[in-house]
Amino acid sequence: MRKTIFIIILFLIAILITNISMASYSTVQMEVIEEPVCTIQFGNNSSFEKRLIEKNLNNKEVTIQLQVVNNEGSLKPTGELMLVLDNSNSMNETVDDNEEVTRRDLIFESAKTLVSNLLDNNEDLQVGIVSFSSYYNASDLSDISQEATLADANLVSNLSTNASELNSAIDNISANGPRTDLDAGITLASEQFTENASNKYIIVLTDGVPNISLGNNNPYYSDDTINATKSKLLELDSEGIKIITMLTGINNEDEVPSGTSKTYGQIITEIFGTGDSPTVGNFYYVTDDQVEETITTDIYNSLLPISQSYKDIVIKDYFPQEIIDNFEFAYVSDANIGNISAEIDKTDNSITWTIPELANGETATVQYTLKLKQDFDSNIVDKLLDTNEKVDISYTDFNGETKNDTSDVTPVLKLTEPPAVLPHAGITTILITFGILAIGLFIFSFIKLKHYNDF
Repeated sequence: MRKTIFIIILFLIAILITNISMASYSTVQMEVIEEPVCTIQFGNNSSFEKRLIEKNLNNKEVTIQLQVVNNEGSLKPTGELMLVLDNSNSMNETVDDNEEVTRRDLIFESAKTLVSNLLDNNEDLQVGIVSFSSYYNASDLSDISQEATLADANLVSNLSTNASELNSAIDNISANGPRTDLDAGITLASEQFTENASNKYIIVLTDGVPNISLGNNNPYYSDDTINATKSKLLELDSEGIKIITMLTGINNEDEVPSGTSKTYGQIITEIFGTGDSPTVGNFYYVTDDQVEETITTDIYNSLLPISQSYKDIVIKDYFPQEIIDNFEFAYVSDANIGNISAEIDKTDNSITWTIPELANGETATVQYTLKLKQDFDSNIVDKLLDTNEKVDISYTDFNGETKNDTSDVTPVLKLTEPPAVLPHAGITTILITFGILAIGLFIFSFIKLKHYNDF
């Protein structure tokens, strides 16, 4: 009989404890004590941030966001750049059906756009301009006395950072030389560089195959001219000058020009190579309709010296054991860039976010919630609860160096219980408790009475 009574009392106590626990969840209140933003700076303008972005305290839930922002600016080239423009007669040929736009218009306008873009908010680059064709005597067109000399090229503008003045100088270039002496053009351009320039560039924009060179103008398109022009390109390349060439205007590369047994196509390959295997630097062999995009986009992009991307970013977010034990973890959405752990790794209480590459201007974001469990441990009531233990971040910067950093800055939560007659119990729990005790007393009295009557 005593054993039966004991079992009944244990049963009633279990019901009481269950109701007290349920009532404790329903009455406990959650508040955010601190909302600091965890910030780890890297690079010049980039950062990692962890912050509390939403509080649903009635639902005992908070939302935390991890975010990596690459705010590095798009770099532009530094140093000195010589723009070498073909101004031979062929530049006057029209390139549209209405015969209103000449190749000179097309190439020179694109060159002006390139200059403006390169010098926009960029005081670290100077640009100069050289034109080339062949010696031109307006009063005596038969005068070729200075042909195949540096007189075939003209210094249009010294090195400058003033895009407006440079573009005006381009507008004033006339297309009047009868032949194409690229050798003279790049030779004169190379003489404009200062000795201590950090970077040196030559951009050649031409619409013809070189047919003369310094010291070689008879016959035209000779092997001497081919070899001299190629040798000059290789010489300048060996001096550390990056050479970018765009060639257009070749209507029939199978044609054999007078003075040689080689086709235009063969001469082009011997001097410049191919796009995939250029003699030096970059070589763009294009049609007229590709000129604008090649100059303003392809050549511009090829001049950007550094990719402002961060690579191999690894972020580890560690949680205190009290958070693991008493809060439910869930992602709001998947990371928009990279991959993140599907759940918390219980070996070290962390999640790991890996981002293979974050380009300049990109932002990577992930959000997760922490929600109080129904069966939380009441011992955490009135304690300050760090939502995170720490964050570790590692990455490779655009100089190829691996960097590491850490932070223990984190939002802080607190659970509180309003005062009640019974600790951690509301009025509903009190009524349930008295009800259970009354039922227990009735059962106990009934059993005792039955036991008495049996005797």
